[in-house]
Amino acid sequence: MPYVLVASQEGSVHTMKIGFHTTAQSLGLPEKTLERWIRQGRIPVQREGDFCVFSRSTLEKWAVQRKLSFAMPEESEPASPAMQPESLCAAMQHGEFVYDVSGQDVHTVLTAAVEHMDFVPAEIKDKLIRRLLAREELSSTGIGKGVAIPHPRTPLANAFETAAITTCFLKEPVDFGAVDDRPVFVMFLILSPDVKIHLNLLSRLAYCLRNDAFVSFLKSTPDAKQVLEKIAEFEIQLDGKDGP
Repeated sequence: MPYVLVASQEGSVHTMKIGFHTTAQSLGLPEKTLERWIRQGRIPVQREGDFCVFSRSTLEKWAVQRKLSFAMPEESEPASPAMQPESLCAAMQHGEFVYDVSGQDVHTVLTAAVEHMDFVPAEIKDKLIRRLLAREELSSTGIGKGVAIPHPRTPLANAFETAAITTCFLKEPVDFGAVDDRPVFVMFLILSPDVKIHLNLLSRLAYCLRNDAFVSFLKSTPDAKQVLEKIAEFEIQLDGKDGP
């Protein structure tokens, strides 16, 4: 990334440098989306050489207007023991693996995916579909390479006690308006009871998907056991990086 973000507090000469990855997490956005919005002038920042400077209060108001979450890392409340971030493997096991999901567009393919999710209470499925479509209207969750990560903009209150990721292999690729214009062949639909858990899972999943060999592996339509084995290998790498 050719720049980092610097959060400026009004009325203060001090600035606080925030890494690009952390800023994207604070807004609940994919990094590529945040980068594109900065280039397009869709987010209130001012370019200063190799830096982008934003007013913290202005960015907070901008996020509220667009119904985006905004929580700087130091402000995030610690999760309760029952809400600690989970591993990708655990979240995927709480969800489902669905194959040959049919649909001709974003609306029909997301609807079909939700209908296959037996762990989602029937009475909230329509609400969930509306939330997923509203998130797509804000910006595509197609992150490139034929992958999409649909999710509601905000967690559904009291709907889920644990995070779940449903892995959906599509019957036919669908145009999501992804950043690289490639049609989507696989979706990882994230449902989480908590924003912090969601961001943790999104970060871990993004780490896996940066590996082109893993994306090629997904194109072979592997079974659940094979996918979980690969994800477990990535999480060993991640946990090793996070360790001493």
